[in-house]
Amino acid sequence: MNKILLIIQREYLSRVKKKSFLLTTFLVPLFFIGMYVGVFFLTKKSFEDSKALIYVVDNTKEVGSQLKNTEKLTFTESTNELNTQIQEIKDLDGNTNILFIPEDFYKTHQIEFLSSGKPNISTKSDVESQLGDILLNYQYKELNIDPSKIKSIDTKVHTAAKEITSTGEAKDSDTRIAMGIAMALSVLIYLSLFLYGAQVMRGIIEEKSNRIIEVIISSVKPFQLMMGKIIGIGLVGITQFLLWIILSFGLIAIASNTLIDKSEFQQEMMKTRPQGMELEGGQSEIQNGSIISEINTAMDAVNIPELLISFFLFFIGGYMLYSALFAAVGSAVDNETEANQFTMPITTPLLLAYILSFGVLINNPHGPIAVWLSFIPLTSPIAMLVRIPFGVPTWQIALSFILLVGGFIFTTWVAARIYRIGILMYGKKASFKELIKWFRYNG
Repeated sequence: MNKILLIIQREYLSRVKKKSFLLTTFLVPLFFIGMYVGVFFLTKKSFEDSKALIYVVDNTKEVGSQLKNTEKLTFTESTNELNTQIQEIKDLDGNTNILFIPEDFYKTHQIEFLSSGKPNISTKSDVESQLGDILLNYQYKELNIDPSKIKSIDTKVHTAAKEITSTGEAKDSDTRIAMGIAMALSVLIYLSLFLYGAQVMRGIIEEKSNRIIEVIISSVKPFQLMMGKIIGIGLVGITQFLLWIILSFGLIAIASNTLIDKSEFQQEMMKTRPQGMELEGGQSEIQNGSIISEINTAMDAVNIPELLISFFLFFIGGYMLYSALFAAVGSAVDNETEANQFTMPITTPLLLAYILSFGVLINNPHGPIAVWLSFIPLTSPIAMLVRIPFGVPTWQIALSFILLVGGFIFTTWVAARIYRIGILMYGKKASFKELIKWFRYNG
């Protein structure tokens, strides 16, 4: 046990002291926060640059006057003929446009939208939306229907989603937050298991190619070396995760409070609100309060402590299982190119669960496919964590974890038998048939 602890200490310290570890740990949160801030400012800049000037050549003599200026569109009625107006704007920037409305517009519903550059899709869509409303009002009048009465009809259904608990009580529930958490956990688990498992394989390949492994094996057993590497690199991963979480929350708080003016952000959000969604008086405050209330209700429906504990347990279990497989692969090959033929089969179940998490698992988290995938050790780290935000019986979580631990023990036993032979094999290209021979070898 002391030898395993020494190997764990060596693997852990040798990695956390590297400049690459420190740079990755601090630069990744900065990258994501920078992207977060960049998206905001680029969106703002894009909005400012998308303001368009539109000259309206209206042969109907009445449609153009009904068009309304917005934050993004400025309409100007042209007194010129179409060809003359085209000559005037042909050398201007791409945000200058011509809207030609033919005399039979009400019958044909046809218009021409000409631009001095490539037509902006958003601008074109906004113009079509306004003209669609004008057509609708015209047809209402043709049918002697009062448009104001039609618009006053409210067909929106307000659903109070409730979940029936085991005690028969109905409590408020919302799956939107659960879906977001499930998708985030799916991505996080998939990337982390693949990333840190591959680090175990690379470390073994590097030591094997440098012949350092021969010196180490003279002092410790192959199983001790393998377990020390798996646990040591796993602790590096946990350390990096904790630092990422702490730094990310800290940087997000700083960026939100100092770099972005909240009042300005709210104004930009109001500018991008779809037409017809403007609120009067205190309605915006009421709606904001309603949104906050909905978010709080949705968060209350998710058992956060259970989710965090489960994430920790299934991350550790999944990492140990897949790292043992990666360790076996690393011991069997001399370089990463040769490792590709072995890594694909062992990571296919993980990839399958990852792909299904965005469709089958989220849409039917309690269906037979989702349940069985959450019990199979090779897929349970992703499948079970995707299901937990939707509410999973405790016995299923416990059984899934027990099976995962059992899968890890069995996988470690298989990997150790391959590892003890493969770690000292050089120059011979391994195959699946060769791995089976190594596994059966009793020497």
